[in-house]
Amino acid sequence: MHMTRLDMIIRGARVVLRDSVEELDIGITGEKITALSPQLVGDEDTEMIEANGLTVMPGAVDIHVHFNEPGLASWEGFKSGSASLAAGGITTYVDMPLNGVPPTIRPEAWELKMKAADGQSYVDYAFWGGLVPGNQAELTPLAAMGAAGFKAFMSEPGGEGEDIFARADEDTLLKGMYEIAELNRVLALHAEDEAMVAELGTGSIAAGRTGPMDYVQSRPAEAEVRAVSRALQYGEQTGCALHFVHISTRKALDLIAEAKRRGLDVTSETCPHYLSLTEEDVVRLGAVAKCAPPLRSQAEQDQLWDALAAGLIDVIASDHSPCPPSMKQSDNFFEIWGGISGAQSTLLLMLEEGYLQRNIALSLLGRVLALQPARRLGLESKGEISIGKDADLVLIDWEKSTTLNTDDLLYTHKQSPYVGRTFSSSIADVFCRGARVYSSNTGLSDEPVGRFIRANSSVPVGIEGTEGIS
Repeated sequence: MHMTRLDMIIRGARVVLRDSVEELDIGITGEKITALSPQLVGDEDTEMIEANGLTVMPGAVDIHVHFNEPGLASWEGFKSGSASLAAGGITTYVDMPLNGVPPTIRPEAWELKMKAADGQSYVDYAFWGGLVPGNQAELTPLAAMGAAGFKAFMSEPGGEGEDIFARADEDTLLKGMYEIAELNRVLALHAEDEAMVAELGTGSIAAGRTGPMDYVQSRPAEAEVRAVSRALQYGEQTGCALHFVHISTRKALDLIAEAKRRGLDVTSETCPHYLSLTEEDVVRLGAVAKCAPPLRSQAEQDQLWDALAAGLIDVIASDHSPCPPSMKQSDNFFEIWGGISGAQSTLLLMLEEGYLQRNIALSLLGRVLALQPARRLGLESKGEISIGKDADLVLIDWEKSTTLNTDDLLYTHKQSPYVGRTFSSSIADVFCRGARVYSSNTGLSDEPVGRFIRANSSVPVGIEGTEGIS
């Protein structure tokens, strides 16, 4: 008999564990999961949630979002961004250092960001710091303030003014990697070869080729592969843990897998848009589907799914990158803001495209959406339905389909390439540390309950039992 008093029991569901799916009751005391067993019994004060026919997954951990505060809350803010995540079954996120103004590249900017987020987030959160030319001395204080890791660009991120987030040149990368290795943090890299991208883009524009496919062709797979290869060499030289964001090509994943076999501490991330949209959608949908790296061919997408099934992808994250609609309008596709708004749809997309259409196991999806991103950044209480972990839970209803309408989007700007899609499942309830933050019946919780989660260190995927299940 379970002796701990249970505040809540979720009863009769199929529960997605690290490597299996079992029919279990979930007992919650305070903010934690304290019991996992068939037929749990509470007392007269225990809240009972009947979940027969539902599946409970760990709340997803999205380690790649751009909520743009401080300074650009008009693009997206912590309140609207976290609301969309809560509605989408994501219970923890890690916000990127750009496009906030100022970007999170020094302690003063960190303090501004912490203040902007305080009391505004529906779900829990952490922050990345940034690595840019000239801020190497800021990395140690940022780590001490709780930075989950650091982000750098190997190609130009774009932007104007004093507070742009600048590309890291070779010297910045190498010196920064040595420093980040000493701090036991991870460096997240946008890996595209700037020389190739600049040459092809300049040539295309000069020739008057400025349409959607011209843009796609100016950022070929080889640009990603070259940058990944070079960064892996630097990682080997410096001992720095690396995380490659939004990988879009199988060849780059194979390079990363080979580096892992050589003993490098390196992980890979892809995004739902690379798994559910192709370059044909860039032409069909236009600006709302522009991103960098660009969407790829159907053949490339099929290889990404094969890689996911084979365990070559460690993390699926949204790279939610919103902007005002005016920045998505131009006759020159190169001038349009590159970023896809999709965080609210990540979980349902992966259930639809992965589990239902391609038989990707729910436990594998749980690992790449929750466990492994949490472990990679040392968010130790997150990512898994396990005794002692935070009660971050998503209840999935397979009997209720849902079509995404514009009005359903909780983003500041209601634009997404997934509008109009029908999903065979829906999200019934979402809990963050035992508090219901979203219900399909009643919507969002009255007040944001999210807290800042301090990251302790970078954790290799091979630590504590995750080796071989990534």
